[in-house]
Amino acid sequence: QVQLVESGGGLVQPGGSLRLSCVASGPFRRYDMAWFRQAPGKEREFVAVNRRYGSATYYADSVKGRFTISRDNAENTLSLQMNSLKSEDTAVYYCAAGTAITSTIRSSSAYANWGQGTQVTVSS
Repeated sequence: QVQLVESGGGLVQPGGSLRLSCVASGPFRRYDMAWFRQAPGKEREFVAVNRRYGSATYYADSVKGRFTISRDNAENTLSLQMNSLKSEDTAVYYCAAGTAITSTIRSSSAYANWGQGTQVTVSS
């Protein structure tokens, strides 16, 4: 088990940037670490993942080239740098930890541990 606490959300104008952080307590380096998001009236969707072995990263097509996921195993911290933000990026962003196989890394069901979420609003 690992406990997750997100921070860094807020209100930003289109084209702006935000950096989300997720601090974990527990055996952080044993987990695949991911970001998901959920907009009002929509299902939770995959954003990005950083694998536990080798730190390979994968992104949703909608954020590729704009978002960067990274982890610091020494600090038990997962980050999501979000640039060139768009209104459609508005959502609650969740940090998740799990041990997924490659074919399931984009599925929320592969992650057993979740943070409480942080709101990101992109609006002028």
